[in-house]
This record gives sequence, structure tokens and C-alpha cells, in this order.
Amino acid sequence: MLEVVGLVKEYKRFRAVDDLSFTIGRGEIVGLLGPNGAGKTTCLRCICGILRPTFGRILINGHDVVTDQAAAKSGLAFVPELPSLYELLTVDEHLRFIAMCFGTIEVYDRMGEQLLERYSLLDKRNELVATLSKGMRQKLSIACALIHNANVLLFDEPLIGVDPAGAHEVKSEISRARDAGASVLISTHLLDTAERLCDRVIILARGVKVAEGTLADLRAMSNMEGAGLEEVFLRLTSEAKPPPIVAP
Repeated sequence: MLEVVGLVKEYKRFRAVDDLSFTIGRGEIVGLLGPNGAGKTTCLRCICGILRPTFGRILINGHDVVTDQAAAKSGLAFVPELPSLYELLTVDEHLRFIAMCFGTIEVYDRMGEQLLERYSLLDKRNELVATLSKGMRQKLSIACALIHNANVLLFDEPLIGVDPAGAHEVKSEISRARDAGASVLISTHLLDTAERLCDRVIILARGVKVAEGTLADLRAMSNMEGAGLEEVFLRLTSEAKPPPIVAP
């Protein structure tokens, strides 16, 4: 389970994320939505430990990401928009290495070939990562995220550069993870995908949470009964106020 409590991230005098709080329970998919510059990627990077929060706490399965990193990250998987992979390893070596890092090599031995086949990587298993297309790299990154049985999954634009068949499988895999009890957070600009895939959404604008809930909740909040997520999103984000300027 993922808990974000009063998250603030400042860069000099700019507050990229301002007092953000939310919880994602087991067996739930939550969409993190917002225009460019809303703070979505900053939020994800704080959750996975790449960035240190200025204020606030982030708990993964009850473990603080800042003070108890090893325990927190053991249950976490992050798939960034632009995967950073080891290009001089083969696809097979890459999966095996990630499994070894998390102490789950037996999971690789049991699931590795299944994952390769599921993401159409089986015929690429002995090829260098450097030779893969962008879509294939994204598929490998997702397979790596699933190899150590994480139960908190973060996805930053997971469908960018993935072909339609691959996108369908990624969405199916995310749904399977939710059904198995995982807490899933997805940052995306694809509002139609978020509307179909997510149990509820969080909308950020200028670093501030402007709305959270199901589509029915957001319709009620914006007085737009019967509207789709796109119309509701545009209304709510257009009304957002700018973030505060941090005193020097």
C-alpha cells in the first residue's frame, strides 16, 4: 500500500509539488493526471526515492522511503517514461540481473520465459538491449518491474511508444496486478485510457491537487453531469491557482 502525506518538493524558490496527500489501497489503480509541468513526474520521483522530499512523508507498505529505503523499495517497482537500461546486456541477462538485485532469481527461473513471451521479447532474448526499439525497451522495462513481485507499481506514461498489441498487453498486465492485490499509480496524458483503466484519479495542476475521486465524483465536483473525463479535466485544471512563491 502507498501513502503520501503532505508531500512538498521545492527547487530554490519554486514549489513543484505543494502539500500533496493521497493513499492507494491494495487492489486499486489510481491515475495521476495533469497538464505538462503539473508535478506528476516530480511526485513519482519522490515516491521511488530518486528525489528527496522537501517536506512530508512517503510510506510504502508502512516503510518510509527516506528513512527506511531498503525495506520500502523491496516492495516497489517503477517504470519511467524513458527507461534507463543496461545496453551492453542481452535481454535475458538484463532480466536475470534485475532478479538477482532483488534476491528473486528463483522468480526469474520460474517466470522469465513467460514474461519474455508475453511481451514479444522471446526472439530478442539473446540480443543486446542497445539494439532494441523504443517500444521493445518499454516492454523490457515493464518485465523488469514485474520480476520481483512488487506490490506497489508506479508507471510514468507506460504506453508511449508501445504498439497497439503491446499496449493492450500492458493494460491487461496492470489490471492483473490490481486483481492480485497490488497498489498501482499511473501517470498519463491519455485521458481515455485513464477513464477506462483507473478506479479513480488524482488531478494535479501547477503542483497542487485540484481533485480526487471517481469520474462520478469529479462530475459532481465540477457540475458537469454526463461529461467525459476530458471535459471535466479541462474545467478543473483551467481553474487552478498558481503555486506559492517560496520565500528566500
